[in-house]
Formats: sequence, structure tokens, C-alpha cells
Amino acid sequence: MSKTFLRLLAIFSLIFLLGGCGGYYFPNIYDGPEKNVYMPNWKNRTDKLGIDNQMYQSLSKWFQKSQSIKITKDKKNADLILAGEISYIDIPSVAWDGNARATGTKVKLILRYVLKDLQNNSILWEVPHDVWTEDVSTIKESADTEEEALKVIIDEVSEKIYLGTLDKLRKQNKK
Repeated sequence: MSKTFLRLLAIFSLIFLLGGCGGYYFPNIYDGPEKNVYMPNWKNRTDKLGIDNQMYQSLSKWFQKSQSIKITKDKKNADLILAGEISYIDIPSVAWDGNARATGTKVKLILRYVLKDLQNNSILWEVPHDVWTEDVSTIKESADTEEEALKVIIDEVSEKIYLGTLDKLRKQNKK
């Protein structure tokens, strides 16, 4: 093969690779204009101590995935506010085995949250009643499994809020 043919093949391959990836994006990465998000501690309306701190830490961890979004405790320099509350926590149901022993329960967590643009005082996203449940086996120590279930719920909620925030920011940037 001639050197010219190989060079053309290399150039076309490079153009194909670079041009072919234009339609793809990573939904968990925000690359728009830099935004500062004021995130106060969530209100805890439950009797579960520390769950508000767990929520804050989990959300902070998710938002660290984006270099363009910074969580701040300084409201006056923020572009957005992400606020929420943990409204309710319960272990409402029990599953029974054939010997009338409890084998499982469901941890239930109810939240509400809002994402507000502080520049134009508009609500970008509001979820007034978000219900999450996680199955728990009671075969192990129940306090441990309840904590594990709460960690799963909090991480999944945090991921949903993070990805939802990115989606709202992308839509806002297109306007």
C-alpha cells in the first residue's frame, strides 16, 4: 500500500472517530457554565438522628463528579439553591416465612426537595413528595440491615437529584 493511501486512511479514521462521538454525552457529567449551588442542611422531620447529615454527605459526593458545579455554604455567591427535607421514615411491613417468623421488612423514606435559580428567582425543579422503599432482611441484626437500607436509599436519591439537577441545567443552558 502506498504511503498516501495509509495517510488518507489514518485521516479519515481520525475524522470518523472524532466526528462520530458528537451525539454522545455522559449524563452524570455537567460541562456547561460553572455553577455554585448553595445547599443548606436538609430539614429532618423524623426521629432518626443524623439522617440529614447522611443526605448532605451523599449529595456532596455526587456533586463532586462535576468540575463545573461547586457546592457552597455561601448563599450570596450562589447561582442555585438545592434545599430539601426528610419528611418521614418508617419500617411499615413485615414478611413472614412458613414458621411464622419475620423474614423481611421495608424501609420507607419520604422526601421533598427544590432546585431554585437564585439569579432570576425561578424554580427549576420541585419534588413535593418523593417516596423511596428498600427491602430489608430481618435474618441479620435488624439495626444493621435498616442502616444498610437507608444508605442504599440515600445514595439512590442523591444520584436522582444530581442527575435531575444536571438535566435542568442543560435545559436552562439551551434556552
